[in-house]
Amino acid sequence: MALLDRVVSRARRPAKPVEEDRMSVIEHLEALRRALIVSLVAWAITTVGAFFITRQVIGLLVERAGIGHAYYFGPTGGVILELQVALYIGLVIAAPVVIQQIWWFVSPGLHAHERRFILPLIVASIVFFLIGVAVAIFALPLYIRVLNSLAPANTTYFADISQLVGFMLIMVIGFGIIFELPVVLFMLGMARIINSKWLYKNRLWWFLGLGLLANFLTPGVDPFTPLIMFVPLWIFFEGTALLLKLLKR
Repeated sequence: MALLDRVVSRARRPAKPVEEDRMSVIEHLEALRRALIVSLVAWAITTVGAFFITRQVIGLLVERAGIGHAYYFGPTGGVILELQVALYIGLVIAAPVVIQQIWWFVSPGLHAHERRFILPLIVASIVFFLIGVAVAIFALPLYIRVLNSLAPANTTYFADISQLVGFMLIMVIGFGIIFELPVVLFMLGMARIINSKWLYKNRLWWFLGLGLLANFLTPGVDPFTPLIMFVPLWIFFEGTALLLKLLKR
């Protein structure tokens, strides 16, 4: 009878795996919504604050481009330009908050012993993003000079300020994202998707791939311009591979 009662009691237990899975999906979506809201609010606040420095930033970018003077076309061109620049500056300033929210959203999927890396990874993500931004700003005059040197003969560059600043800001943010390479590799290694042995085994392909990426993103006829991007990326690759090796990953 005792055995029969035990079997009956097990049969009466409600089956909740489906509901638990459903709730976990809902909670996951709630976490995503919270991360998006916090990121968008941070971006909005920093964008409003950026309006007070847009003119100084535009002047700095034009000066860094080395073109002397730029023009805008249409009565609303200047206002739209300031709005565009404020949005980009706001995104750069809000990047630490956005990065923190991304890691906060990802952290529940990590093991307990892996979560101790969250804070260092947040700091590393911010640092590498800012390094990319700094490298892009440093390379701006070289970019403009090289691109203008590729123009057809008997033509003159007439700088449209909207296109010029838009190009510069996209490049600045693009550098910041590309310089997240070591953080991405480290996380893939910690998740055991890749390991140091695989990185070293495919080192030649990484060398060629990063070289092609640097040449594509740093147009120029000389062999030295792509080194502005390639050298830091290769150092990041080697450093991340070594760190994963030391961690036995």
